[in-house]
Amino acid sequence: MKLNPIAQRFVLHWGEMGSKWGVNRTVAQIHALLYIVGRPLPADEIAETLDVARSNVSNSLKELQSWKLIQMVHVMGDRRDHFSTSTDVWELFRVVVSERKGREFDPTISVLRECLNSADLKQEDAAVQQRIRETLVLMESLSTWGDQMLKLDPSTLMKVMKLGAKIQNLLTPK
Repeated sequence: MKLNPIAQRFVLHWGEMGSKWGVNRTVAQIHALLYIVGRPLPADEIAETLDVARSNVSNSLKELQSWKLIQMVHVMGDRRDHFSTSTDVWELFRVVVSERKGREFDPTISVLRECLNSADLKQEDAAVQQRIRETLVLMESLSTWGDQMLKLDPSTLMKVMKLGAKIQNLLTPK
């Protein structure tokens, strides 16, 4: 498949951004391709379109599946496995935030709790203990807030986002 210039630019840019987000460039490009095309594609067509090795595509598809960003689907009359992603940007946002929270945020909260519950905590000076407590409180608060935000419907979430710093006006007594 030949991509039009805008679709090609989107896919290439998403790949560049992926590497800045800590994701392999090909992984990000494949996800961008599936998103922008908006229909299931077989691995060989993905490899041909992006001009990358089939083995690279296969490994990248496995990683995208582990992130729950793509699904394997079957197309009537075609025995090959096809792969698709949601075309709902809000659903993709929720999946990415949820997966990153589970992989990065939750383990940090667990380690902070372990540190605070450790018998070795007494060996640390009071300032270190306080910083760990404050970090845990912040992380737990952000975690709870994030979980609540992910439950909002997109239109409400967009309104909250647009409020931005103006929310302070609602919370500050006049």
